[in-house]
Amino acid sequence: MTNLDKYNEIFCETFNVDAGALGDNFSSTSVDTWDSVLQLSLVTQMEDSFDVMLEPEDIMDFKSYSEGKEILKKYGVEF
Repeated sequence: MTNLDKYNEIFCETFNVDAGALGDNFSSTSVDTWDSVLQLSLVTQMEDSFDVMLEPEDIMDFKSYSEGKEILKKYGVEF
């Protein structure tokens, strides 16, 4: 499984959506169910799956599908 596959799977499981829903427009402002609890769940799963520990400011900035990929790249995760 590629890193992108893992990343997408985490988003799909967290937000209960199909992979087709994911993309640049998938964000906390466009997804009604995206709240602070789901965001923390998302971040926790990302940290566990990619064996990283995000800095607090990165956790706060992890508010979209595309931004999440950029944040994880800072920690050496390749997509």
